Amino acid sequence: MKYYVIGDEDTVLGFSLVGLSGQAVHDEAEARDAWAKALDDKSNAVIIITEKAADMIRETVDRYLFSESFPLVVEIPNPGESFSRDLRVLVNEAIGVSI
Repeated sequence: MKYYVIGDEDTVLGFSLVGLSGQAVHDEAEARDAWAKALDDKSNAVIIITEKAADMIRETVDRYLFSESFPLVVEIPNPGESFSRDLRVLVNEAIGVSI
């Protein structure tokens, strides 16, 4: 089971220090390319994506968050920011479990 990180350069670099691969993105085209690359590798079980990167391709990310079962998509806050979406609501919508 592998993880793939999509986000800003600092986030991708930080996760690479613990052995995770990924791609830094700066615009929608790069975000779409990174997303496609992550999905093409069937060994990627979890895609970690920053909120800013997810917002660039929100419709695509939400489709996987709420309807696809594989890979698991985990949206994380941007560095230095708090999460603007309610994490509890996202978990409830994604897996139907109240935390």
